[in-house]
Amino acid sequence: MEALKQGADTLFNLLGAVMVLAMHAGFAFLELGTVRRKNQVNALVKILVDFSISTIVYFAVGYGVAYGSHFFVGAEQLAAKNGYELVKFFFLLTFAAAIPAIISGGIAERAKFWPQLIATAVIVGLIYPFFEGIVWNQSFGVQAWIKALTGAEFHDFAGSVVVHAVGGWIALGAVILLGARSNRYRKDGAISAHPPSSIPFLALGAWILTVGWFGFNVMSAQTLDKISGLVAVNSLMAMVGGTLVALLLGKNDPGFLHNGPLAGLVAVCAGSDLMHPLGALVVGGVAGAIFVVMFTLTQNKWKIDDVLGVWPLHGLCGAWGGLAAGLFGTQALGGLGGVNFTAQLIGTGLGIVWALLGGTLVYGVLKITLGLKMSQEEEYDGADLSVHKISATPDREVSW
Repeated sequence: MEALKQGADTLFNLLGAVMVLAMHAGFAFLELGTVRRKNQVNALVKILVDFSISTIVYFAVGYGVAYGSHFFVGAEQLAAKNGYELVKFFFLLTFAAAIPAIISGGIAERAKFWPQLIATAVIVGLIYPFFEGIVWNQSFGVQAWIKALTGAEFHDFAGSVVVHAVGGWIALGAVILLGARSNRYRKDGAISAHPPSSIPFLALGAWILTVGWFGFNVMSAQTLDKISGLVAVNSLMAMVGGTLVALLLGKNDPGFLHNGPLAGLVAVCAGSDLMHPLGALVVGGVAGAIFVVMFTLTQNKWKIDDVLGVWPLHGLCGAWGGLAAGLFGTQALGGLGGVNFTAQLIGTGLGIVWALLGGTLVYGVLKITLGLKMSQEEEYDGADLSVHKISATPDREVSW
């Protein structure tokens, strides 16, 4: 019976890992559809290569930083319990690799290729797993300190803060240090429009992410006996809440509409195992509003050229999710309880500060040493030709 449970838990985690792995295709197509046509190939290549670098670094270093264990033992030991620990690594790797995928969307169309890969290695190997270990592995006694102070630990079931807020706030530092795309903000104060190259591909990316997200959230239980339909339906309600509010506030804009479900899903991760579905609907709706309002302010008023809006989508909606778990997770608002708003505030704040410091340090050093931004000529030609020497589609069809 024990062997059956171990096998079932391994399969459960494997299915979750594969679903979240598929989300990386969503990241790729969301970015491909949002950038201009001359940068489409670069969007696809970046996500795949970032994932590959993340896998090696997280296997060798990051997982050990977060959980204090490693895989440098014999295969016989690794295969114990149906290889559960290996599959758990695979599942958590897909979360870690989401960090550079998030950053990629913010720095799109003008970032140098190789320096970004170095940043990926440092962030996935050290910056991200340090905070991951604090929240999900009780590292350094921070959770114990929060519990002693507030009566409850910081609760982040599926990574609103650990993954999304951390990724979004690292990206903010990278975007500011990198600077805007050439001629995006003109000297006369006008803004040059850079419309998405393909709404269908943008929508495809959003749909792939949305479907995979149910693996991201539900499978965060990590064992089959802890699976909860509440997590699934809360994810669903937050998704539709974000969609409808983004539709209304975004005035039917398809870019806002297709980011709406993502905003809702980012926000519900933390408290998806605690909230009532109606609470999740509200959390998702607020996240949809945050994305539309803050994306517009970021781009138009503050002139921060965050191409996919990853700071509003992941950084701010993730932070909102961390706080919302402390509100809508309480029994007073229909939740299961066991959370404290002050604990959520402390944990969310620590994540933001760590991400800002880590991101600014990594990208600041790279800017000084290797440079972050393409030359104006390379940017004008597009990353597809400048980096990969090929365009997404030929200028003309061959006639033979």
